[in-house]
Amino acid sequence: MAAKNGEVDGAERALVEQWRDMLALHARTQCELDRVLHRHGLCASDFEVLDVLADSTANVVCGYRVQEIAERVHLTQSALSRLIARLEKDGLVERGLCAEDRRGVRVELTGKGRALHGDVLPVQRAVLTRMLARPDAH
Repeated sequence: MAAKNGEVDGAERALVEQWRDMLALHARTQCELDRVLHRHGLCASDFEVLDVLADSTANVVCGYRVQEIAERVHLTQSALSRLIARLEKDGLVERGLCAEDRRGVRVELTGKGRALHGDVLPVQRAVLTRMLARPDAH
């Protein structure tokens, strides 16, 4: 993709600019989510875990394993384990053995976690709608 004399050609420059625009949009959206969710005692990553677990109640018999959550929220297992421990301490999630599979630890929402998720869901979705509707306007 590079020009003969080592200069970056137009197509490569556009590709890099597109990548940097995506990174900037992600960073702006993450910061805005953190700002508005902080009022509810959460950060964006906390909400993502609650959101995945809320979705699991309809699709999974007994919650998700930590590794399955990590794949959906794009955190390392160690970072996610710390986050889950904090959410558990706050009474929002609980860890336990799945009755169908006693080998693995599963994570599920508590009633308190489900209620908080329901309260915060419209706030999070409004931020996503605003930030992603016109990504270059922010």
